[in-house]
Amino acid sequence: MIQATPILASSSPLTEVIPGLMIWTVVFFLLTFWILKRFAFGTIQTMIDTRREQIARSIEQAEQARDEATRLLDEHRALLVEARGQAEEILEDARKVAESQRERLRGELETDRARRLAETERQIASETERALGQIKNEIAELALITTTKVTGKLLTAEDHRRLIDSAVEELDFSVLEENRN
Repeated sequence: MIQATPILASSSPLTEVIPGLMIWTVVFFLLTFWILKRFAFGTIQTMIDTRREQIARSIEQAEQARDEATRLLDEHRALLVEARGQAEEILEDARKVAESQRERLRGELETDRARRLAETERQIASETERALGQIKNEIAELALITTTKVTGKLLTAEDHRRLIDSAVEELDFSVLEENRN
């Protein structure tokens, strides 16, 4: 086997301690640090602070926008609830109006039907009276003709009137009245 020999720190030129090189490295480091601190760190810190403020403002604006969006959403939901309530009220009012119109039309139809029925009953009664009057006149004429033929003589106007009245009294018009009702 091959034996590995450890590499010592002193064997590499990069790991050798050289005091002059160390002093110059520290000097250049301090010089570079001072130049960066003098010219770059302030500007970089200002840019970092500005960016931090912008981020903070953006976060604050985002929170405000979120709060505003939440508020608007709540308002929108409230308006939807209100609109639904109003729609239900409108529908209920429409139902009430339709029902009242339906009842009004029923009442008008009932009134019209009752009026027409009364008018028809009045017309029937009038026609019945007229028909009874015609029947009385025809009976009176038949009675007059029959009496003239039976007695064979001419009757006076007073005889005619007496015969007509007695014939009409003997007729039973109550049967016609019962049939009418």
